[in-house]
Amino acid sequence: MNRRRLIAGSVALPFLMATSRRNDAFAQGFQETSSFDAQTVRQRARGLAETAYKAPDQSLPDGLKNIDYDKYRTIRFRTDQSLWRGQGLPFEVQFFHPGFIFIDRVEIFEVDAGKARPVAYTPNLFDFGAVQPPPADAKLGFAGFRLHAPLNRPDYFDEVCVFLGASYFRAVAKGQTYGLSARGLSLKTGNPQGEEFPAFRAFWLEKPQKNTNSIVVHALLDSPSAAAAYRFTIRPGTTTVFDVEMALYPRVDIDQAGIGTLTSMFFFDANDRVGVDDFRPAVHDSDGLAIRTGRNEELWRPLTNPRDLQISVFHDINPRGFGLMQRQRDFRVYEDLESHFETRPSLWVEPIGDIGEGAVQLLEIPTKEEIHDNIVAFWRPKAPMRAKSENAFTYRLHWGDGKANTPPLAEFAKTRVGAGGNNTRRFVLDLTGDPLKGLDAATVRADVSTNKGEVRNVVAHPNPVTGGWRLSFDLDPKKETVVELRAQLNQGDKPLSEVWVYRWTP
Repeated sequence: MNRRRLIAGSVALPFLMATSRRNDAFAQGFQETSSFDAQTVRQRARGLAETAYKAPDQSLPDGLKNIDYDKYRTIRFRTDQSLWRGQGLPFEVQFFHPGFIFIDRVEIFEVDAGKARPVAYTPNLFDFGAVQPPPADAKLGFAGFRLHAPLNRPDYFDEVCVFLGASYFRAVAKGQTYGLSARGLSLKTGNPQGEEFPAFRAFWLEKPQKNTNSIVVHALLDSPSAAAAYRFTIRPGTTTVFDVEMALYPRVDIDQAGIGTLTSMFFFDANDRVGVDDFRPAVHDSDGLAIRTGRNEELWRPLTNPRDLQISVFHDINPRGFGLMQRQRDFRVYEDLESHFETRPSLWVEPIGDIGEGAVQLLEIPTKEEIHDNIVAFWRPKAPMRAKSENAFTYRLHWGDGKANTPPLAEFAKTRVGAGGNNTRRFVLDLTGDPLKGLDAATVRADVSTNKGEVRNVVAHPNPVTGGWRLSFDLDPKKETVVELRAQLNQGDKPLSEVWVYRWTP
């Protein structure tokens, strides 16, 4: 499977190929048109969490279950059958057929004037291409859906976001192409005993009003450990914004929950090219983790493709945001005419209100191919969530070119690592930003520190080519296998740049 082809087909491959299962008894409760209000999904999630989790049926006809990706991608939704097509509304909806690895079937409803009615499945909605069509009376349901809106030009409905596979979803802003994914919930991520993958079980799509720029999508999630309700308010644009209201109802005590989970790919760049034989200078959907702490300190952590699994934990109280960024927007950084990594979105998670004590966690998983999403980041609350409790989280997702509400600090635009003299490693960091313009170089101080080993030869000076600055130093790891580094440009007591943090491993 080629990951770039998979992205082009709008198929969000679930992390580690995980899927959940459908409960047919649960689905039977949604067959009739019924009243719908702001509490409907929360009530269903709360009720679901009070019952034992049931392993549902995932059965599909062999012609759909045992197909490969190439055959699956020939199944096409008939665009003339799009929900709300021809009604003069700002959004349309298309659906995915179950099959291949997407064997979870979700119930989908249209909400209009306080009433929810099921969107009826029929094979006539799809062209099956190389796949044997199911019988005309088959009741297979859908695997997911995608929203279309006039994002890039007023006369064409572009694909804006897609919900497909477990609790995965992804979106783009104007001029962008699909890259990293978000997840409704992650559980036990990084646990040696294995991760649990919750799945969206049903969606309610509120019919949008004319001349509006937003749409509301409700979702119900289920998993052995918990059920949850979501309200997504989606606003496409130069930055596409999701306002997320989440209510989580644990079946059991949960102490390893991931909120605002992001999943991405980092294969190599100038800071990590060990063993790479590739014509491209860099291959990644995201190049770093950004964090705005509860003290409003700006951290930048470049990503790596390590030899061994690395888990980094950034403890904090009420962080103001975090996200996986794609900072490098120049085609020449990647030289890939097919994938165009320079057009992949950054995704910034902005908590609304205080979220308490916990940690932003980053997992970097070794990979030898770019087809794997090997980067995961999320917020993990410190306090366990008790069984039968209600836990509310509200946050905003910004899909676009960078962070929201960026303070006036220089950013680390590029990290390069190579051999230094005498068994050292040479770090070369390029910074850009308005605070670096017109500085008296004699007043600028480069602060570089390490928890192990020794830092030598620290040099900082203007970069006349970029108009920014360059900071370089050598690290002597002294046989250490994990070294934590920290760097920042300052002018007296005034920070000129964000804080660069890095984990070096052999």
